[in-house]
Amino acid sequence: MTIPVRPDLDALPLYQQLPTTARVQLSNNETAFPPLPRVAAALAEGLEHINRYPPVSPHAVATHLAEHLRVPAGSVAVGAGSATLLLQLMQAVVHGPSSIVYPWRSFEAYPILVRVAGAEPRPVPLTGDLTHDLDAMLAAVTPTTRMIIICNPNNPTGTALHREALAKFLAATPDHVVVVLDEAYHEFVTDPDIPDGLELVREAAGRGNLVSLRTFSKAYGLAGLRIGYCAGPVNLIQAVTKVGVPFSVSTLAETAALISLDSADELAERCRLVRTERDRVGAGLHALGHEFVPSQGNFLWLPLADRAAAFASHCMADGVMVRPFAGEGVRVTIGSPADNDAFLAVARTFATG
Repeated sequence: MTIPVRPDLDALPLYQQLPTTARVQLSNNETAFPPLPRVAAALAEGLEHINRYPPVSPHAVATHLAEHLRVPAGSVAVGAGSATLLLQLMQAVVHGPSSIVYPWRSFEAYPILVRVAGAEPRPVPLTGDLTHDLDAMLAAVTPTTRMIIICNPNNPTGTALHREALAKFLAATPDHVVVVLDEAYHEFVTDPDIPDGLELVREAAGRGNLVSLRTFSKAYGLAGLRIGYCAGPVNLIQAVTKVGVPFSVSTLAETAALISLDSADELAERCRLVRTERDRVGAGLHALGHEFVPSQGNFLWLPLADRAAAFASHCMADGVMVRPFAGEGVRVTIGSPADNDAFLAVARTFATG
């Protein structure tokens, strides 16, 4: 007997995770740094208590974050990574015929999560310079549109929207549409004209439809623990919390997040080192004649088009794993100096053209 399942799942793509056996892993946008020493010590101590359930909801982290971010109590939700929170946001607003607008190419999970939430995906192609086409995104909004996702900086291109353009876009967005600023890579931004979504959320406290989505997986180096957060209007955050799965954020993840929030100087130095390496790898690629897109994330985008798969295979043959997008380009995470040197050595032996 075949169990009936949702027929729309037949069209649902699977998130493609590449093998992790390569000598140099530069495909997943992780940080090359281990956990902060205080985090590692607390996690080791916490192992003695993993026989116990965590809190049903990570209220302690959410409360601490609200104070840390200077937003009203109750306006922060914490979940098992920012992608999980994005799905919860969708589940909170999708009802009846619904559509969600997002940029493309962008984070691979967007079309998957939209389908899982039961909405119609409405991807909008990037502009020629690989940034969000905000006018086209507004034009894609219909009475059924529940959400627009803005990925800033954008994954995988590393491009980002500037303050004036985003402000104009937000002012033109209908009030019934939630705008989610996915800012997973904000800590790596150096351009002062790229806005901080949390500041916009604070400024738009009365607007009621703006959310900043962040993660501890990138700059904080907690990808394996799965914890992220979002800040926005209280009524929406309450709904996001209601649709969350109980006990989904582990005690270890909560502990690591709380300590990381109180380690601003150490984390700032780590982000500075990543940005320095990003510039060095970019300069190295330029010297080799490889085209790349200046990035505001912890990665670089090589617009190799139909040579993307060949470049990734060439790297893999020498034990360096990068992220290919067939027919479009290759995303290369900034790793340790040694890992970056290994990548540049492989790139040196791939013919430009």
